[in-house]
Formats: sequence, structure tokens, C-alpha cells
Amino acid sequence: QVPLVESGGGSVQAGGPLRLSCAASESILRANAMGWYRQAPGKQRELVASIIRGDSINYADPVKGRFTISRDNAKNMVYLQMNSLKPEDTAVYYCKAEGVPPYGSHYWGIGTLVTVSS
Repeated sequence: QVPLVESGGGSVQAGGPLRLSCAASESILRANAMGWYRQAPGKQRELVASIIRGDSINYADPVKGRFTISRDNAKNMVYLQMNSLKPEDTAVYYCKAEGVPPYGSHYWGIGTLVTVSS
């Protein structure tokens, strides 16, 4: 069973919206934190947004005011709503679960590609 599965990626024009979804098993959502990361061609993977138990939320500076992370525990889903997309947002986006009980394990999804054209 794949612990995390992303969906919702695709091609969009600059200024448009896109919503990414991350399906997780119930056990995975007991993680200490759920996050979205991205990796652009030739660049290192970077944090985009994270939501920590207790609903503390953090955003990377380049996406503040444009992206929103949320979770729906009833559906075992984590979302990333992306608005006002820019070409520099083009990347593979990954969902990550950090600190999953009982061993504090980390899990990554396989990623979903977002391409923003100007």
C-alpha cells in the first residue's frame, strides 16, 4: 500500500489556479506534520507549506498569500490550493508525512507535476 498519493497536477497558464490533493492512510495522517514540497528542474527540493498537529501552518515566502494548505481528516486528505500561479511555480510537487507514530517515520509521495506557462 502506497502511503501517500498526490493528484491534481497539470498544465495551467500564469495567473490561474490549481488544487493538489494528497490521499493518505489514516495511520499516516497521525503524523506530527504534513507538508507539501516541490522540486524544480536543476534545483533542490524545497518546502512549500506545512501543517503541524494543532493546526500550526507555515508557508515558504514565495507562496505566501497565494497558496493554502488544508487537511480533511474525515477524508484522509491534505490539499494545496494554489492561486495566481507563476511560471516559477513549475515543479514536481510532493506530499510528505513527518513523524509518523510509532517510530517517527517520514514518508514521501511519488509527486505530481505542475507546469505553469506564461
